[in-house]
Parts: sequence; structure tokens; C-alpha cells
Amino acid sequence: MVDWVKEAQCVQLTEMALKHAQKLGASAAEVGLSVAKGLSVNVRLGQVETLEFTRDQGFGITLYNGFAKGHASTGVLTQSGIEEALQKAWDIACVTCKDEFAGLAPFESMAKNIPDLSLYHPWDVTPAELIEIAKHAESVALNVDPRITNSEGAGIDTHEAFKVYANSHGFMGKVLSSRHGLSVTTVGEDEKGRMERDYDYTVARDKNDLVAGEVIGRSAAQKTIARLSPRKVPTCKVPVLYDPSVAKGLWGTYLSAVSGGNLYRKTSFLLESLGQNVFSDVVNLVERPHLLKGLGSAPFDAEGVATSDRTLVQHGVVQGYILSAYSARKLGMQTTGNAGGVHNVCVQTETESFEQLLKRMNKGLIVTELMSQGVNMVTGDYSRGAAGFWVENGEIQYPVSEVTIASNLKEMFKGMIGFGDDVDHRGNILTGSVLIDEMTVAGG
Repeated sequence: MVDWVKEAQCVQLTEMALKHAQKLGASAAEVGLSVAKGLSVNVRLGQVETLEFTRDQGFGITLYNGFAKGHASTGVLTQSGIEEALQKAWDIACVTCKDEFAGLAPFESMAKNIPDLSLYHPWDVTPAELIEIAKHAESVALNVDPRITNSEGAGIDTHEAFKVYANSHGFMGKVLSSRHGLSVTTVGEDEKGRMERDYDYTVARDKNDLVAGEVIGRSAAQKTIARLSPRKVPTCKVPVLYDPSVAKGLWGTYLSAVSGGNLYRKTSFLLESLGQNVFSDVVNLVERPHLLKGLGSAPFDAEGVATSDRTLVQHGVVQGYILSAYSARKLGMQTTGNAGGVHNVCVQTETESFEQLLKRMNKGLIVTELMSQGVNMVTGDYSRGAAGFWVENGEIQYPVSEVTIASNLKEMFKGMIGFGDDVDHRGNILTGSVLIDEMTVAGG
């Protein structure tokens, strides 16, 4: 174990909490302990704006009094501090309403073997070294083109965390992880004084997997320059090509629609969609929780349930929901190991290059940025502000801003006809570009 984590003490406190919960009379208990440290730097125009070192710790406790539960948390990781929080959680459990679906995840679903997913790669770096990396990335960005006239800064950070989850089933799981990132944001100005901004970033478990700072800086500047002098387009119905960074949101909306909370509350436009054809038959969606170094990888979920590979969508047909133990009970189903969210959802289908997708769409809109939250999860109606690029004859013509794209998500999912090989690995949804056959684009 690393020197900054007192693993034995963390385990001892966790075991103590479970024993004390039993003494209080709890029928079941679960506890989570976390300690983390981080270092972050932000520079702007060559000057350091912030330099921050963080050290966080926390202990969360949930106690069950039959079907009633109480929760409390504390940042005081001492026996007395945890015992005080335990008492508060028990006091709540003794007065709160019963919920027949409350309780731990089933014993048989607990992770038996916890694989090493290569999630921990500490970065032994000094503040001065981080400052230099950030300054260099920003300097490269500012010198790409004279039209880059300002910067919103470059930020770099390194983060390490140790988490323990345990419950009265006898389960205890420990995960040590790291995460590092670098971003650059620039501002450009055209000959009429109109300004645009854009950014790029890189994030990884291992600092050796980060994209070089000069590459990120150059990309941020080039993306900003490409957005200068945007135009509006007349209202029309055309194909829309989602850039990978915004395509993640499409898949995220689908995953939310088939998540237990929205399903049992009946606030989803995809109620009773299991076994139904929701996408075009070329779409396959899988979850891969055990990818080495994956940003969404996890050996077990937030309830100790073992994670495993599974198919979410096959040939356009919904194969499974996203369920915790509680939502599964509400729906009369089994937990899918998704308490706390999904783990590395990957789009699997035949892919094309970005240029091939442009040729196929011929005329339409590339979306690189979305604004507003115009998604109705109950009806599936979709309407969002957008910016990007107009395409004609399979080639980018000019940047576009101040437009609205609209449709219904059911139609959009069925209308996914093209998928890019430009997969974005920066997160827990891994997708390339997505081409939708038709949407309404409302311009000025």
C-alpha cells in the first residue's frame, strides 16, 4: 500500500463501525470510507492563477432497522467521530418510514474475487513541474495563429483516492485509483472583432497515457480558429452528425432512460422497453467494467455487487436495464451491478472514418457543442441549442452558431445510421461520431 494511505487503520475503522452497528441493534449495515489527495494548477497568460493541494476524507454509514433505514456521514475518521455518526444514522432509522424495498444487495451477488484493473498509477510530480507543463501547453496554443488573442487558461491536476466499502454480509472491497488531466481553453477574434472560444483536454489513469501538452494546446487553438465568423442557417430538415464529445450525451440520455430510478418512477419515455427494438439493427451497446486503466472500470459497484461484461443492446434490441438493488426490487428484477452508474459503455458496430460520414450525410450539420437542457425524459422530446459546422457536398463549408436542433429521441435512436471510428476514451461512455438521418435545424 502507498505511504499516504493508512490501510490497516482504514480497515480497522470500517470493521469497528460494522460491529458497533450490530451493538446498536441494526438488522443490516453498510459503510464506505474514502481518503483522497490531489494537486492542481491553473495558469493564464503565463502566470499562475491557482495552485491547490487537497486532502479529503469521509465516512458514510447506512443502518437498517428492518425495512427502515438511516444514513449519516462524517469527515472525522476517529472511533469517537464514527460512533457519533453511527448513533445519528440509527436514530434516523428508528423514526423513518419503512420501505419494503430497502436493504442491502443480495448476499449471493457480492463480489467474490476482486481483479486488479490497473487503476492506480501515481504521478510523482512537483508543483513547479506541473506549472511548467501548463505554461508550455498554453504558450503553444497562443502561438498557433495571430487570431488567438486571449486565453482562459490551462489547467493540470493529479488525483489519487483510496476507497473501502463493507457491509454486514461480510463483504469488504478496497480500490486504489488515480486520475490525471490537462486542459487548455483559448479565445480567438476575427477581423470584425467577433470572438469565439474552444478547448481541448486529456485525462487518464496513467500520466504516460496523457496526450502531450503541446498537442492539446495546438488542438484547442485550431478548434477556436475553426469557429471564427460563424453563420446562421435557414430552418431545414437535414442529417446531423454528432461529434464524439457530444455523442456521449446521446448515449447517456439513453442509459438514463433505462435506469431503474426513471423506470420505477415512470418518468422515462422507454418504459417496458426490454426486448423492444429501440435502435436501428446495426447498434450494439455493451458494458465492459474490467477494462485495464479504464476511466469507468470497477471490480464491484457501490453496493459491493460484482461487475461483469454484459450486453445492453443487441442489433437494436434492449437486452438489459441499469439497476441497483433497490430499483431492481421495485421492478421485480435483479440488480445489474450498476449502483453508482455504468462502467465503460462501448458502442460496437461497423464504423467509418469521419470523412466517410461527411460524404454519406452530403448536406447537413456537424454538432460540436450543445447548450441548454431541452430534453424531456417523459416524452423523449429533444430540443437544444447547438453550434458546429455546415456541410455541403460532403465537405465542411463554414462554422455555424445560434441554431436549435430538434426531434424526438425515439426517432433519433432509430435514425442512427452511421458511426465513426474516432472513439473518445475520455470517460465511461466510449463512442465515436454518430450520424442521425434527419433532424430539424432551426436557424435565424
